Amino acid sequence: MTTTSTPPSQPPSDTEMSLVGHLLEFRDRLVRAIIAIILVFLVLFPFANELYSFMAEPLTSHLPQGSSMMAIGVISPFLTPLKLALIAAIFLSMPFLLYQLWAFIAPALYQNEKKLAAPMLMASTFLFYAGGAFVFYIVFPLVFKFMAGTTPDGVQIGTDIQLYLDFVIGMFFAFGLAFQVPVITVLLLVINAVSPEQMRHARPYVIVGAFSIAAFITPPDVISQTLLAVPMWLMYEIGLWFGGRMVNQRLAEQQAPVNEPQPPTTPSAEGTAQQTAAAAGVVSVMGLDSINQAVAQDAAMDFSQSNLAHEPPKDAIIDNALDSDEDFERAFAQIDNELNALNMPVATVDPVLTVDEELTQVKTEALTESSKK
Repeated sequence: MTTTSTPPSQPPSDTEMSLVGHLLEFRDRLVRAIIAIILVFLVLFPFANELYSFMAEPLTSHLPQGSSMMAIGVISPFLTPLKLALIAAIFLSMPFLLYQLWAFIAPALYQNEKKLAAPMLMASTFLFYAGGAFVFYIVFPLVFKFMAGTTPDGVQIGTDIQLYLDFVIGMFFAFGLAFQVPVITVLLLVINAVSPEQMRHARPYVIVGAFSIAAFITPPDVISQTLLAVPMWLMYEIGLWFGGRMVNQRLAEQQAPVNEPQPPTTPSAEGTAQQTAAAAGVVSVMGLDSINQAVAQDAAMDFSQSNLAHEPPKDAIIDNALDSDEDFERAFAQIDNELNALNMPVATVDPVLTVDEELTQVKTEALTESSKK
């Protein structure tokens, strides 16, 4: 009976390992963010009622005498401050939450992307808080004062605490997101999605769109709509100004001349003189005698090769000279022609002098033989 063994499990591929690593990293960052929110919530929970009273102060300060807020739901007096404490914990923990988000995505960014993303993240956080402060200290007092002043006679204002909290949270996030317009504008300009000229030409459409969004988000009154639309338009102009400066700076850096390598410089007259003096020094060190000796040796070798190729045999010249006087004179003339045909100066080269002496000896032997006859 044969038993089949199951093959060992294959190790996960690099992609699976990378995906698992990213999921583990995301889990750790998410757990840290939740722990931070819980800690801030535990700190704010004992002061939930005081926190709600602080948030309701823009409305309660403009209520008519004898009016107050009310709780329609059965457990609204407990759940509404609890909900506000949780939202406040998220709001106050936003810098730490954004840092965890940045720590998660930063390893996947290039260096130039990090230089762009880090300021954008900090600016986004600051503008979100600026939008919340703007709506709480400027928009709410004006809107609630207008509402209280337009209340008909015989109508008592009794706003539900749950409805008021929903209204406040909606306005907070609406103005917080509206104040992100500069970040979006700068980002679009930096990544070359649009040009500054195109965004300037689109200014009328942006103004109309800002008022349309404000009318959809805010209560149906002119004050709150204007107080949201005008800041959105101003934020657009601020983002266009900053983004335009960044684009112009980048274009200036791209058009800046690049430091090209310098071409090799020709030697100056002074340098040439120095090189000549150095060569002269080398010549003086070697000595003129050594140079003359080397030149003489080279000339002797060339002469020997040429002489071997063109010089007639010495015995043949002697035999011809011994035949008759005419042959003797003809031999001497041939020898003189051979000597004249030589290009080397005989007086300066030792090997040439040796050949001359040898030829002279040949003449002497020829004359001696002729005299004997």
